[in-house]
Amino acid sequence: MIKADDENKGSFPPWTRLPSLEEMAGEAGINGAEFLKHIQKGCDIEKLAEIFDVHPETVQSLYEHFMKYGVGSVMGGD
Repeated sequence: MIKADDENKGSFPPWTRLPSLEEMAGEAGINGAEFLKHIQKGCDIEKLAEIFDVHPETVQSLYEHFMKYGVGSVMGGD
């Protein structure tokens, strides 16, 4: 018998198709490692946008992705 708490366990694959922060940053013309270094230094969204010469909304999106998903995601299922 399946318990209510166990109902959704195992019903999703153990990987994600979300792009990594590196991939997303690269698409925006930003070096992902440099982006992370500047976050670590405490740069705010406006400063990051200025440093990388991109729109603040782009930086905000990358920052939120990093805070929610981290640097990368697990790919593959074996």
